[in-house]
Amino acid sequence: MNETEQYLRQGLERARDAARDLARNDDATLRAVLYALADKARANRDEILAANRSDLSRMPEDDPKYDRLLLNPVRLDAICADLRHVADLPSPVGDVLEERVLDNGLRLSKVRVPMGVVAVIFESRPNVTFDVFALCLKTRNACVLKGSSDAHDTNRVVVRLMHEVLLENGILPDSVFLAPPQREWLPRILEAVGLIDLAIPRGSQGLIDFVRDNARVPVIETGAGIVHTYVDASADLAKAKAVITNAKTRRVSVCNALDTLVLHRDLLDVLPELMRDMGAAGVEVFADPAAFAALEGRYDSALNPAEQKHFGQEFLSLRLSVKTVSGLDEALDHIHRYSSRHSEAILAEDPAVIERFLNEVDAAAVYANTSTAFTDGGQFGMGAEIGISTQKLHARGPMALPELTSYKWVVRGDGQVRSAS
Repeated sequence: MNETEQYLRQGLERARDAARDLARNDDATLRAVLYALADKARANRDEILAANRSDLSRMPEDDPKYDRLLLNPVRLDAICADLRHVADLPSPVGDVLEERVLDNGLRLSKVRVPMGVVAVIFESRPNVTFDVFALCLKTRNACVLKGSSDAHDTNRVVVRLMHEVLLENGILPDSVFLAPPQREWLPRILEAVGLIDLAIPRGSQGLIDFVRDNARVPVIETGAGIVHTYVDASADLAKAKAVITNAKTRRVSVCNALDTLVLHRDLLDVLPELMRDMGAAGVEVFADPAAFAALEGRYDSALNPAEQKHFGQEFLSLRLSVKTVSGLDEALDHIHRYSSRHSEAILAEDPAVIERFLNEVDAAAVYANTSTAFTDGGQFGMGAEIGISTQKLHARGPMALPELTSYKWVVRGDGQVRSAS
């Protein structure tokens, strides 16, 4: 066993032990830790940003991950605000989900409990380091952070600050463990049965697929965001223009950004106006034949004929595909074929069309007359999120405090014994 392998094994074992200790802490202590971390991050802003600049220096600025990796004073202030928000949220641990008294007098309670040790595998997202720690601490879970090499300088500084505030508040610093960043160590984490209770991947589809296909521990899959917005013939055009522009251009490198505009063919004449602000923002369009004909010579940015590969693709950049449909049925068929089940939206004023879309589209979040940019734990009032689940078991959509808990049955009796029959 080499030095790195020993470091990893000891870190996982200590995290398992720390989880037991963490479960004994009260909410006031955990709240104090998160407030202290927010204060310490602000006080050490220059060091955090310097480490982040070191990470950024190794990545080309045109890499889609660059924006995700980037920290600045505004983003760091937002992270500190999120830490305080999570600190003030009620912890779900200990909540009684169900209780009843059996005929034999046994009193049953179904009670929320921590998962134990949660491993999060992520790429180029230093804000995730803070979010995972805050949500895991609040739910009394130890966390294993498997960040990528891209963000390792930033993560090392941030985790050191976490260890400091934990020690200052009488909590074992092993409650958060920063695993080696090299990908070769990921299988060891995914195979750590008995040490890891749950693994959550956040990142590219390749990373998510690798974790799902190679894990021996339970996994919650956070799928890629292949996001569609259907603009129906009944849509309010001014509203539609604002929403699709926001969904595409607000922040192109995130998983809730719009990838494919699905357009009712009756709106082809107004497509250039709907796309005007996207053209000004430099969005490159891959349009099907009908949409291409409507936009040719009337669109102010790059316009290309769409190929099959442009549908069902998460662009994570200033690129967008456009699909023309004859109506709701064809829109639903297209979305069903290409969706990653993340976030899907409709722009329409016809109530029957809206309700059918919301009922029939199979996705973690479905929207009517608003932007898919709202698929976010913070925007949903959760304080932060540990990921957006696109699966259906245990958790779906933005995952925050409740999704980081399990439950156990507590049975109270007075000497009852079960008969032989």
